[in-house]
Amino acid sequence: MFNDIGPLELMTIIVIAVLVFGPDKLPKVIQDVTRTIRKIREFSESAKQDIRSELGPEFKDFEFEDLNPKTFIRKQLDNDDLGLKEIRNGFDLKKEMAEVTDAVQGRDTDASSPSPPSSPSVNPGSGGRLDMTKKPEEPGKDERPPFDADAT
Repeated sequence: MFNDIGPLELMTIIVIAVLVFGPDKLPKVIQDVTRTIRKIREFSESAKQDIRSELGPEFKDFEFEDLNPKTFIRKQLDNDDLGLKEIRNGFDLKKEMAEVTDAVQGRDTDASSPSPPSSPSVNPGSGGRLDMTKKPEEPGKDERPPFDADAT
């Protein structure tokens, strides 16, 4: 409960308590405080038992510590039912960024990842490199540009 109180702070609290309550009333104050803490703990435990009984058998392994977001996330990441480790291991950001950089700079990439044939700026004779000198085709004067409902 008091894990972050050092010995100097504890001595300061004791000296202040002796000065405020006096040596003759201090034992009674300590008894009252411990009795109050005990009652609060009993009340807390009974409330937890009531909540567990109300939740039913589906939540028999429910722990109140799981309500802490850090504990909940740590527990979910340790539980590999979702396959997060395979996704994390299969995603290589450095490799993806190197491929994008090579494509933008016009370098040849490996042959296992051909560019899509429908891309208008790819020259088929250039080995999948982008032709940055070619101007994109402009739609006709009569045609309206495509409408994107999500963009507005």
